[in-house]
Amino acid sequence: MTEDLKTKLKTLPAAPGVYFHKNAAEEVIYIGKAAVLKSRVRQYFQSPDKKDAKTRALVAEIATTDWLVVDTEMDALFLESEMVKRYKPKWNILLRDDKSATYVRIDMKSEIPYISTTRNPLDDQAEYYGPYYGKGIVATALRILRPIFPYYAKPYNGRRTLDTDLGLTPGIEIGQATPKQYKQNLRRLISYLKGNRQKLIRNLEKDMRTAASAGNYEMAAQLRNQFFGLRGLATKIVFSDQEFLDISSDQALHDLQKLLHLPAPPRRIDGFDISHQSGSNVVASQVTFINGVADRTKYRKFKLRNQKNDDFANMREIITRRLNYLKDWGTPDLILIDGGQPQLRAVADILDPTGIPYIGLAKELEAIIIPEKFSQRSISPVKKSGLSGPKNLSERSELFFGHGTKKTFSHTRANIGCENFYQELLLPKNSHIIKLLQRIRDESHRFAIQYHTLLKRKTMLK
Repeated sequence: MTEDLKTKLKTLPAAPGVYFHKNAAEEVIYIGKAAVLKSRVRQYFQSPDKKDAKTRALVAEIATTDWLVVDTEMDALFLESEMVKRYKPKWNILLRDDKSATYVRIDMKSEIPYISTTRNPLDDQAEYYGPYYGKGIVATALRILRPIFPYYAKPYNGRRTLDTDLGLTPGIEIGQATPKQYKQNLRRLISYLKGNRQKLIRNLEKDMRTAASAGNYEMAAQLRNQFFGLRGLATKIVFSDQEFLDISSDQALHDLQKLLHLPAPPRRIDGFDISHQSGSNVVASQVTFINGVADRTKYRKFKLRNQKNDDFANMREIITRRLNYLKDWGTPDLILIDGGQPQLRAVADILDPTGIPYIGLAKELEAIIIPEKFSQRSISPVKKSGLSGPKNLSERSELFFGHGTKKTFSHTRANIGCENFYQELLLPKNSHIIKLLQRIRDESHRFAIQYHTLLKRKTMLK
């Protein structure tokens, strides 16, 4: 262990969070979560003779460690799973298996919904929250929440059970609540799962006082129990609070800000992709990342009105439809399109008037395509932008376009459309920007294929 690492370990906080072990090339090789960062991270460098061969080999590679502090253990669980998917560290073998992810499922469209967990989200009109790694921890969190927000854990059959007597169900089967009241209670639980923790607590306190003032003491007592129950969860396992999850130190977001000359790191990034089979069952996906982390509650899927094999026209349609919902769905700080210059040119006249920055990620060489007005213009990103990645220029592979001129850095490729003022940028494979953009692109691709496959199956069954 180097002196720099020893000094860094002394600054570890006694708080929950996610840690990033890196090798000498500053490549992320392992990501883990901790209830107490100070204790967990230091354990790697203590008593090597008591560790297994795998852990000793991992520790031998660690040159430095970074971390992000969060509010709770469940926040750390959520953030860890997202970051493992982004960086794909070689030592996170188990976490790299998507089958280990767990989602919370609630079907609010049924008359009397129930809550369950699953590893395979379906396009069945239900709402899914996650992914979370560690099914046992998710189950524990749901058990903690259930006395506060009583719910059914199985399809409703009208029978009284032990859970009814324990107050773990809303009691519809004994006339204690109506389906309407149950759904209202579930919406509070859903609000909590979406991360509106502090807002929900404030609203519960307000509603509790209003009910008491109106003489509705039974309702006031129920709201009081929920209010104090939620406040008590501050020291227990809880779900991710994206409203207060501060991962502003995410280097990829700051690098994107520098690269695109944005006024601030892009807090919300929307990614788009098209999926079809020779022009049939044409669909599109929108995925949303908040502070660099996937927010499935904001995902959207579209069935194209014009079913044809024309990716450019399809992308124009989907971007046009997305812009119609800026007020309802929110305005992204950055749009990522799966494709290169042709795809960007297809939507440029639609996006330019909005002022929303947009870029593309070309599949062939994972090149970032940037409209010239958002680019570094005549400045070499290798020498002056301060982007993350290997410091040795020979490890970089980049190509710069802008103002009709071509500037090449350690890579040669045909000049494609400089007259359209686009910049093509090839960054190191382990750069923070590439890792983030690949994660968004891959997620939009997965979500689009999932919807396309569903429609294809329905068509075959007709």
